[in-house]
Amino acid sequence: MSAGGADRRPLITVVGATATGKSDLGIALARTLDGEIVNGDALQLYRGMDIGTAKLAPGDRGGVPHHLVDVLHVDEPASVSAFQRAARAAIAEIESRRRCALLVGGSGLYVRAVTDDMRFPGTDPEVRARLEAEAQAQGAQALHARLEQADPPAAAKIAPGDVRRIVRALEVMEITGEPFSAHLPEHAYVRPTVQLGLTLAREVLHARIADRVERMWDAGWVEEVAGLVERGLRADSTAGQAIGYAEVLAHLDGTMSRAEAVERTIVRTRQFAKRQETWFRRDRRITVLQADAPDLLEQALAAVRA
Repeated sequence: MSAGGADRRPLITVVGATATGKSDLGIALARTLDGEIVNGDALQLYRGMDIGTAKLAPGDRGGVPHHLVDVLHVDEPASVSAFQRAARAAIAEIESRRRCALLVGGSGLYVRAVTDDMRFPGTDPEVRARLEAEAQAQGAQALHARLEQADPPAAAKIAPGDVRRIVRALEVMEITGEPFSAHLPEHAYVRPTVQLGLTLAREVLHARIADRVERMWDAGWVEEVAGLVERGLRADSTAGQAIGYAEVLAHLDGTMSRAEAVERTIVRTRQFAKRQETWFRRDRRITVLQADAPDLLEQALAAVRA
């Protein structure tokens, strides 16, 4: 995965809940350490999903090269296993040029797929199609209840409304005959890694989220989604079910007012941030940093160099 050599630097990750400032810290670190950034946000993989994912425009990236941004069409499903392969290849290429690789993003499973020893069971299109049809007919809650009965540890880690992950868990169980939780890895790095995790006081984070959502709507989020619909975005796709995008789609089809869509997006984003915090808190290898500390960069560099 890396170029090897005695002077190999560790992989650096910057993780944390949404709206904690991961992108800014990642860029500051990359500029200081002669580095390049590999995107670790599942939704920033999609072309055209810019405003709602807080994707930095090329001119706002501080001259730092970014990899694995805008690599999927909105009608394609995002795959953790495919991301693992692509991200490890990008990191190896960066390191082959003797530059520092930084993996930056809040998609916990995607980040762990790169840093840890994770292997993915195969898929069965027929089983998956049947489960997806059942999810559409019965609702995500019904399938989550089935998962909870069959594999409580797995159900506890998957949100009741996360259709894609619920279907995947049930698919793996049917294919392998084993609980899905048996395939969840232990914390074990595949290479030297330094993980930095940003955190904020709950009231500060909630205020940031509300402000960010309002600014996204003011910046033309509705127009962005309308354009994506013309390019194939569907409400039942991975991209179309994303927080905020689902609400904007509902607003566009007249089932949700702007005020309702904004409020629902804020609530869902706060819930998502809480799940992110829980995910990263479980990983004791992460060095936790206060995101609004005045000397954040200095603290991060000290952790990297320790």
